[in-house]
Amino acid sequence: MNKYLLAAGALVALGTNAAFAHITLETQEAPVGSTYKAVLRVPHGCDGKATTAVRVQIPEGVIAVKPMPKPGWTLQTKKGKYEKSYQLYGQAVSDGVKEVDWSGGNLPDEFYDEFVFRATLTADLPVGQKLYFPVVQECDGATDRWIEIPAAGQDEDALENPAPGIKLTPKK
Repeated sequence: MNKYLLAAGALVALGTNAAFAHITLETQEAPVGSTYKAVLRVPHGCDGKATTAVRVQIPEGVIAVKPMPKPGWTLQTKKGKYEKSYQLYGQAVSDGVKEVDWSGGNLPDEFYDEFVFRATLTADLPVGQKLYFPVVQECDGATDRWIEIPAAGQDEDALENPAPGIKLTPKK
């Protein structure tokens, strides 16, 4: 019996390690029409090299983005027009942050860190679907692009460089 438990444990560990090898979001579900605190978990560098920049693309329907500064890193945002206008606290909002960029830092491969922003998930996002936040991780002379989004019906575990995502749930 111990032999079977050991084999089962090894299989679980192998499956779990694949998830830990990617940039992921700490909270992987969130209700539409709510504020969401995105915590991007960076578990390693690029091929053993230190991470020097993390850029996240903000998908349509995610508004009022406010990134958290990190000591030792330069924080910049890129703003642009949304595909449509959204309501936020009774006001029409038609543009905002489309990308967040933390750069100039040094996160050695053997360490872990988190990059955080808050945002509003608009009420008209599709409940039951996943919303993806493509991330580019730059390192000393290397880049990992966590930008792959599964096609309809495709298993995201089959992707080599999956974008982190959240499952959209009904508003509470």
